[in-house]
Amino acid sequence: MKHLTSQWRQTALAAVIAVALPLNAAADSTVGDDTYEALKSQVEMLQQQLQQIQETLKQYEQQTVTNEEVQELKQELAEVASQQSEWKNTDSIVHLAGYGDATYSDKEGSPGAFSGARFNPIFHYQYKDLLMLGAEMAIEVEDDGGTSTELEYTTIHLFATDYLAVGGGKFLSPTGQFRQNIHPSWINKLPTAPSGFGHDQAAPISEVGLQGMGGFLVAGLNINYGAYVGNGPILEIDAVDGEIEAVEAEGRTSNDDDKLVYGGRLGLAPWPNSEVGVSFATGEVAGEDEKNNATRDYDVYGADAAYKWRNLGLRGEFIKQKVGSAGSSAAPNSASWQAWYAQAAYRFMPTNFEGVVRYSDYDANLKNQDQEQWALGINYLFAPNAMAKLAYNFNDGKNNSNADDNAFQVQFAYGF
Repeated sequence: MKHLTSQWRQTALAAVIAVALPLNAAADSTVGDDTYEALKSQVEMLQQQLQQIQETLKQYEQQTVTNEEVQELKQELAEVASQQSEWKNTDSIVHLAGYGDATYSDKEGSPGAFSGARFNPIFHYQYKDLLMLGAEMAIEVEDDGGTSTELEYTTIHLFATDYLAVGGGKFLSPTGQFRQNIHPSWINKLPTAPSGFGHDQAAPISEVGLQGMGGFLVAGLNINYGAYVGNGPILEIDAVDGEIEAVEAEGRTSNDDDKLVYGGRLGLAPWPNSEVGVSFATGEVAGEDEKNNATRDYDVYGADAAYKWRNLGLRGEFIKQKVGSAGSSAAPNSASWQAWYAQAAYRFMPTNFEGVVRYSDYDANLKNQDQEQWALGINYLFAPNAMAKLAYNFNDGKNNSNADDNAFQVQFAYGF
């Protein structure tokens, strides 16, 4: 490169000398006009050639720099390609899912209002075929316009075998089916939960502890299971009236009574598009601040079934929670909560409309919370995971109680 550059410079110098010599000759001699014009033309031509030589030299020098940059760029691209190759072969997988909904409700005795706006993102992180972390947040607009943020569940599971995953954290209670698998608004056929399957009612919501779950095939029969040990619920006690108002069965990280609860569910699929299951839980619980000086027996048992035939889907479930007596408690008597529902949904093919009817019955420890409900609904499915719901609930409870007020609802729900 330096040798070539030197040659170009020598050529340019020779051209300059060639220009200078005729000019000096013209200055020292007396020449005619024709000769002068010829020399002038020659000088202009040589000046143009010199200018071209200079421009060519500059381009050549610039081209040398560009080649160096190309080499550097090639090296950078090689590094990026290597990083991309590593990314494509990564052992970690990230997945985002979840659902959201918006609800309008008009209940007897209350003004109609847009009563719900909710977003529940669900995060999944998997490492190889070894570990899975799952978490769901519940972000919801409150009555006063504020925003509540809760952690519905968060678990880390180890895939011990092809038939068993073992994990810990906060998880949805495996006792029953509705709370564990049906409650998301894009899966639930109606805008509300069945009577008795809401928060602090007959069905446990969640637990904090250890869980094992999986499935296997025996003699052509599909079997799935879930078993857990956790801190257990706590009792909400009205010390003035001496009554147990509710079982707060939403996962807690405290365990004041120093007793654990054990439970689970066993499910069978005897025919295609069908499943039946039984659930149980047992242990000891106490009221808040009563600790282990007022513990009492705690038991849960239930059953569920589901079947789909062509465009018709049938589903039903029973659940019961009960606690024993505790003489040293502010509410010494035993108590129980039980609920059941039966539901039918039919898709009117080839349209996008779906009809739903559900009957549910809830017997609470406090009789003013008892409720029977007929819920009728018509849905329009934009897609299997996106729908508009229109429903009316005929409620029958204690006169002049909230449980006796009928309600009309409209809901838009989307799952992703």
